[in-house]
Amino acid sequence: LLPAVLAEQLSERLGLLDDVAAASTEPTELIWRDGRAGQRIAAHPVRLKDAYRKHFGSPYYGIHRSSLQKVLGGAFGRQHLHLGHRLTDMAVAGSRLKLMFENGVTQDADLVVGADGVRSIVRRWITGNAGTRYSRTSAFRGIVPRHCLPSLPDPEAIQFWMGPNAHLLHYAIGAAAEDVNFFAVVEGPDVWEDDRWVAGAGPGEALAAFRGWHPAVTEMIGAGWIDKRWGLFFVEQPRSWHRLQAVLIGDAAHGMLPHQGQGANTTIEDAATLASLLAASSKDDLSVVFRRYEALRKLRTRAIQRSSWATNRELHLPDGARTISARDRRLPLFPDEFGWIHAYDVMKEVARGVD
Repeated sequence: LLPAVLAEQLSERLGLLDDVAAASTEPTELIWRDGRAGQRIAAHPVRLKDAYRKHFGSPYYGIHRSSLQKVLGGAFGRQHLHLGHRLTDMAVAGSRLKLMFENGVTQDADLVVGADGVRSIVRRWITGNAGTRYSRTSAFRGIVPRHCLPSLPDPEAIQFWMGPNAHLLHYAIGAAAEDVNFFAVVEGPDVWEDDRWVAGAGPGEALAAFRGWHPAVTEMIGAGWIDKRWGLFFVEQPRSWHRLQAVLIGDAAHGMLPHQGQGANTTIEDAATLASLLAASSKDDLSVVFRRYEALRKLRTRAIQRSSWATNRELHLPDGARTISARDRRLPLFPDEFGWIHAYDVMKEVARGVD
């Protein structure tokens, strides 16, 4: 999900907004529902009444990650992309850094940007430890053709269905909103033992936490055989995001729970910030650039990490919890409480950093 300011940057900085728009769906609303009864608890217009564009100045897009990667990769040039290289280790090689890959290839580099995710090898080299924590929650995910969901109200909206110990998030993707991408989050297991962070799931396992929920929920989760469960981990931000000529961006620096939908967006913000600072400095100033970059990015990403953690609790309140009514009173205030996430202008912040 790409909010306004990032969509604007794709247009003004990279000239890619038209290509992104062609592969995207602009959601009608953001809706919270009771997971079992299905009633709307709160809703905010996005595409309806052109509300999001009027408020933030640009559109809000739902796009499949692979579609966004195709747009970015095509603009960068396929000849510059070297796929099939899994980083396994790094070492100092004189004045440069040596990268070692699983396929036996090695490469010396003047600058290494570690964008290698929550299980980052670059972060391990910089900090000396994994730096990850399991949230004691896990998720099932899938993509369902819209025509297979006759019980789903408002199929082009971003929707949260909330209930005890679980929630379902979904939104439409594709140029014609032909598919619905869903993410079903459940409590547990208490301990995650699979090193890959993706475990097998048996038939019916994904639906078990959603028995008795609204037909739209069970219809979506049960539309196909879900054979994987993802453990949800987050990154404890390291004190320093850099070492020598290596620096972290995105999930490698601040991997967060997905409940504010900001993982990819904050990564793009990181990349825009770092690229701008590098362009304004000489190669001899890397340590200075990295410190400026961290100063610009740490507080914001930490605040979103904490908000995403708190949001999980709010979405999973048990029946009878006294806090349910308080939560339901806060949901209509969502633009006031969380508008700061969407209104952030990364290039204005970078200009201050460069100055």
